[in-house]
Amino acid sequence: MKYLLLTVGLFFTLFTNGIAQNNPMLTGWEFSRVDEGIWRPATVPGTVHTDLLAQHLIPDPFVGTNEKAVQWVDKKDWQYRKRWHIKKQELNAEVIELEFKGLDTYADVYLNNHLILQSANMFVSHTVSVKEWLVAGDNELRILFKSPIKTDMPKFLQDSIIYPAGNDASDIPLSIYARKAPYHYGWDWGPRLVTSGIYRPVVLRSWNKAVIRDVYWQQLQLDSTKADMQAEVTIEAAAAGEYTLQVLPAKSTPELAKLPVSLQAGINVIKVPFSIKKPVLWWPAGIGTPFCYELQANLLSNKKVVATQSSKIGLRTIEVVNKPDSLGESFYVKVNGRPVFMKGANYIPQDNFLPRVTKEKQEKLFDDMVTSNFNMVRVWGGGIYEDDNFYRLADQHGILVWQDFMFACTLYPSDPAFLENVKTEAADNIKRLRNHPSLALWCGNNEVAVAIKNWGWQSGYAYTNTQWESLQQGYDKLFKEVLPQQVAAYQPGAFYFHSSPISNWGKPEDFTKGDNHYWGVWHGMEWFEAFNTHVPRFMSEYGFQSFPSMETIRTFAAKEDYDIFSNVMQAHQKSPAKGNTAIKTYMLHYYREPKDFPSFVYLSQVLQAEGMKVAIEAHRRAMPYCMGTLYWQLNDCWPGASWSGRDYDGRWKALQYYVKDAFRPRLVSSVIENGQLCTYLVTDEYQGKADLLMKAVDLNGKVIWQKELTDISVKANTSEKLHAIDTAAVLQGNNPARVIFYAQLRIDSKDMERNIFYFAPAKDMNLEVPHLDVVTSKVAKDKGVVYIRVKTDKLARNVYLSLDKATATDHFEDNYFDLLPGETRTIRLQTGQLPELIHQALKVTTLVSSYKN
Repeated sequence: MKYLLLTVGLFFTLFTNGIAQNNPMLTGWEFSRVDEGIWRPATVPGTVHTDLLAQHLIPDPFVGTNEKAVQWVDKKDWQYRKRWHIKKQELNAEVIELEFKGLDTYADVYLNNHLILQSANMFVSHTVSVKEWLVAGDNELRILFKSPIKTDMPKFLQDSIIYPAGNDASDIPLSIYARKAPYHYGWDWGPRLVTSGIYRPVVLRSWNKAVIRDVYWQQLQLDSTKADMQAEVTIEAAAAGEYTLQVLPAKSTPELAKLPVSLQAGINVIKVPFSIKKPVLWWPAGIGTPFCYELQANLLSNKKVVATQSSKIGLRTIEVVNKPDSLGESFYVKVNGRPVFMKGANYIPQDNFLPRVTKEKQEKLFDDMVTSNFNMVRVWGGGIYEDDNFYRLADQHGILVWQDFMFACTLYPSDPAFLENVKTEAADNIKRLRNHPSLALWCGNNEVAVAIKNWGWQSGYAYTNTQWESLQQGYDKLFKEVLPQQVAAYQPGAFYFHSSPISNWGKPEDFTKGDNHYWGVWHGMEWFEAFNTHVPRFMSEYGFQSFPSMETIRTFAAKEDYDIFSNVMQAHQKSPAKGNTAIKTYMLHYYREPKDFPSFVYLSQVLQAEGMKVAIEAHRRAMPYCMGTLYWQLNDCWPGASWSGRDYDGRWKALQYYVKDAFRPRLVSSVIENGQLCTYLVTDEYQGKADLLMKAVDLNGKVIWQKELTDISVKANTSEKLHAIDTAAVLQGNNPARVIFYAQLRIDSKDMERNIFYFAPAKDMNLEVPHLDVVTSKVAKDKGVVYIRVKTDKLARNVYLSLDKATATDHFEDNYFDLLPGETRTIRLQTGQLPELIHQALKVTTLVSSYKN
């Protein structure tokens, strides 16, 4: 049995121990190519690529086929410097230190020509005491970034094997040697842009007497009467002394605990027990409120605060239950003792150039997750451990985080130096993230264990039996010893498992065991209907590709590139062996041929959305057998064709709109099972009474069959089959391609959730061109909002509203929707454009209007 009881969560930390009010490390940086020696202005945080781009020294690698033109950048060494003046009195502090929150990756740091730090891990922060090297007057900080390619090439040449890093978009895979974001070396949805630079802030800090380095807010016991807590406070003292350690609410005076402490010079760890009476629990989105307390730890000397750290904490229990049962092997999450169906997606970094990801972009991402009815996001193991703000937003919005360690899709070295580097990385990030109430679990890697068994690596890479055995032993050292030991040491009780998925997708029994990445659809070229029969205990990856919107395509391609097999489109399709050909193959199976390139783009999104709808509804109908669905993928790191629901510019594809509907707290879902049309009601929270109207109509709206179920008892957290009938009894002898079935839930006589079901593929339906009456209006109290009313005379499938010259902030509240004959719908548009110009800029596309004939 694998089990988890996680501790209290940290929301944010305020480090106020004599930090300079104006951090001089924010501005005034320069960079140069080492072998060139020309210094130019730089931005910190930043990357070499973005600085070169700002100086017009390289073309935009996201445009056209420019990615190939900048591959030279990672073969060069680069350096950054910062010069600033220090007054003599500023050197009077007992301790002055520099904190480097993120150096990418092989970095030698010099202060006034003294080597003060050598870093070889992008994922580790460093704090260095620097008073002895600072001088009154002018000072210089210089950071030399060695080429990751030149640095790691000798390791490759010394090794007797090639590691199976198939996503490394280079003839010589070097990514496995560097503790650096794997996706920088290429993936099947992103470019190869191997960056260097100061990608997170540098902070100059001074303090006297002592500083609080960390507070681990541990939840020892939790029930309705009280939460027993322990603050494990890590303090560094400049010299031995007597102090008082105080724990209290940040915005009120009653102390929770007070403790006299004798500190030794150096690191001290003090444990302070305290209790919170009648605790208010933190809940994930859709279940309850993600409530947080704000607490503070103060260190006092002679009754004066010399160091403080303030945190928002959430009280909750989380268990990840992964154990044998009568059906196979379970995998589900319990929050505060309640099993919760997980709804969400896999997340990749939002940009290849990480400093371009602003807080505003992160906030929009989480707003979109909440709007899409998420309660979980998986931080996937080929990206990065996200910055602190990401997890604060997860806490605030009630989005549980499945956290991978940063390993994916290959085997890794296991020599002592590599393992020691990983130990440091794991400790640093576990301590940084362990207090967040949103943190649900740790996973060692993405797909490596299942790859060892099923991807043919031994024969494909011609490993000898001895080499293969050594590689597997290395896997065990890294993922079954080092990482679980670090989790146990720094976050006792946290759930860890060594690799996702637990089961493969090739055999029926695979779908009875743990979590699963089902890629029979797409990689296996199975049709969407396979989603209904391939349902695991927890689906942690599955997906289908589409193109981004035309607005986004215009940012990287010209009109002459508007062909799926043009050089530019192929350059922005990072799954070339399947990619655009697979999209077209599936498209022509379910739809008719599109009339032009924009229509192909539109249809690709509709195709993706409709296919994923089949999957999500199948997973939710199968609860409690299946208890989670995390689709691949939420977002993009650059503009191109991919599996995402939000494109690089944050625009919603059709998939994101469909996810929003399929993840609603109440879902009505119909499916044909053994010749019967079955209608289910799936709920997260609602308990009460409801009515269900089921109706079959022809393409003109004529009723063929209908039935109403009244006074249904709706249970919370269940999936229930409410109705089943022979399909023939509903069709009444009509051509299935001319029949529409829908089920409408009603609560207190109000129409609520509705879902439409079609008996035939869209290409078999002889749809007539609908007449759409479109009216725009503005309500004065809603600034920046325009309301669009759409009415149809006939069935209008996949109605897509768009604007000419749309910006990334223009957002339709609903889109790609179906309108039944005679139906009217009003759509809310959030826009910065003038309301009076919206009507002439508005374009309406329907499924039939996208067809060639």
